[in-house]
Amino acid sequence: MICKMKPGFRGLLAAGAVALTATMPMKAQAEETYNLALLSDFSGPYADIMPVLAGGREAVFKWWNATQGKELGVTLNYKNYETRYDAAQVASLWPGIKSELNPIAVVGLGGPDVAALSERLPEDKIPMFMATAAYGFAWKEDAWIFNPRPTYSHESAGFLAWMKEQRGGDEPLKVAIMASEASPAYVDMAKGLELYAEENPDALEVVEVIYTEVQPTDLTTQMRRVARAGAEALIVQTNTSIVVAAKRGLQANGADIPIMMSSHNGLPASGGALGGLDQLEGDFEAYGMAVAAEEDTPARQFYQTLVAEYDLDAPWNVVTAMGVSQGLYTVTVIQHAIEENGAEGLTGEMVREALFAKPITTEETHGFLPTLTFTPEAPFPLKGLKVNVGTVKDGKITIEATGVDVPDVHKW
Repeated sequence: MICKMKPGFRGLLAAGAVALTATMPMKAQAEETYNLALLSDFSGPYADIMPVLAGGREAVFKWWNATQGKELGVTLNYKNYETRYDAAQVASLWPGIKSELNPIAVVGLGGPDVAALSERLPEDKIPMFMATAAYGFAWKEDAWIFNPRPTYSHESAGFLAWMKEQRGGDEPLKVAIMASEASPAYVDMAKGLELYAEENPDALEVVEVIYTEVQPTDLTTQMRRVARAGAEALIVQTNTSIVVAAKRGLQANGADIPIMMSSHNGLPASGGALGGLDQLEGDFEAYGMAVAAEEDTPARQFYQTLVAEYDLDAPWNVVTAMGVSQGLYTVTVIQHAIEENGAEGLTGEMVREALFAKPITTEETHGFLPTLTFTPEAPFPLKGLKVNVGTVKDGKITIEATGVDVPDVHKW
């Protein structure tokens, strides 16, 4: 059994490339113990949000072990591995992870994990569960990497369709996109939306796709072009650094163009990097999971339970919600597998089969995710896709829209 190590968040950041362990002790009545490998980035481009996301998913594992796991006679152990959000690092670590843990599932972080392990996991028969939206380059049948949300291009297309409806009129909505060739995921975010615009010229016009560094210093010139092209929205689904540089560039040009962010680089993270949420007044985040706003929702109530009873030390924001939703989605699939196969001898292959056997209901994820129905045809649900939209009003995050339909986005 793996020994428990649970350093504070400052310790996590200081640990850098050192693998971090956060393992629950086995309950006396537990008969079976299974391991989860957690891929993390405490020292790379997502170091600013990783402690919060990690705290969310680990609190869920504690909750599950103490409740459902206890009743089923199963304990889930877990261990973090520092990947620096780098595909080469993930590929290098994987043989050791598999040998050390023999996990029944991997809890992934982002595009580098998908790029590094998409060919390995089918051979090893270990599924990986993500928190993020999916990627076009992973959109294939018989997958072993699964996302509870559709692709980033699906999510941005849903937001832009909603924005066009709010604006009114028949003219296509003009949009600019921020991307970076430093990550295959960032390139993918742009390619899918470009194809959607090409196939739906009456709905959307892409005025420019701007490729920049992962941590750009100044985008003033690029934002001047965006403003002059008449863009009505700027899509930045990459990271907080690019949001900050884009926002500063827009401000330098006096351009009032709303930015749409995703969950991992959303309003609280980007607002904090900019010096306060007030800097993002009128900007948006949109994704296929609950918006962490002030309203009293089932998701917020469950978050409060994790804080009060399971040592969650993280604010109520979209990054925490992403970690919690990932944890809930993962343990629900594992619980389905246990209910189908029994507690003894559970394998990664059984966990994957359970994903297709029955839906993951929104009640099982406490409202963090819609009801999800997976098929072997894609690594994410293909039907009933929806996004929620959050914004900043008077310096506070509020829910702007829920259950926004996602238009038909074709595979690219």
